Amino acid sequence: MAKAKTAIVIAILALLQVSWATAGDRSGGIMLPVAGGRSGGSFAVMTVNRFQKGEDGGGAAACDGRFHSDDDLIVALSSGWYAGGKRCHKKIRITSADTGRTVEATVVDECDSSHGCKNNILDSSPAVWKKLGLHTDVGEVHVTWSDA
Repeated sequence: MAKAKTAIVIAILALLQVSWATAGDRSGGIMLPVAGGRSGGSFAVMTVNRFQKGEDGGGAAACDGRFHSDDDLIVALSSGWYAGGKRCHKKIRITSADTGRTVEATVVDECDSSHGCKNNILDSSPAVWKKLGLHTDVGEVHVTWSDA
C-alpha cells in the first residue's frame, strides 16, 4: 500500500513539473520578457510595420528620431517590453512558430500600448518577415523572442 501511495505522489509531482515547464513565462495572457538571451523567450504576435518616411509606420522611430529602411532588420516593441527605451538599439532574437527560423533584429521603436498597441506586439520590418520565411500579407504571426 505504501509503495502505491509513493508511486501516486511521484506521478503527481511529475505532472506538475511538466505543467509548470510548459507554462513558460506566460502570466494571465500578458507575456513577460526573458532577458539575457536564454532559450525559450516571450510569446508575441508579430505584425508588419514599415519604418520609412511616409509609410504606415507613423513618425520617426522613438529610439533615434530617424526613419529606417524596410530592408533593415528592425522592430518596435510594445511599451512594456520597450521599457522606456532601455532596449533601444539592442538586438533581440526572434523565432517564428510557423517556420522555426530565427533572426536577430535591432529595437528602434516603441509600439505605444497607451495608443492602441496590445501588450504582446512585436512590430517588425518586412526584412524580418523575409528572413523568417514569412509573407507580410499574412498580417500577424506567432513568434517567440528574447534578448540576443
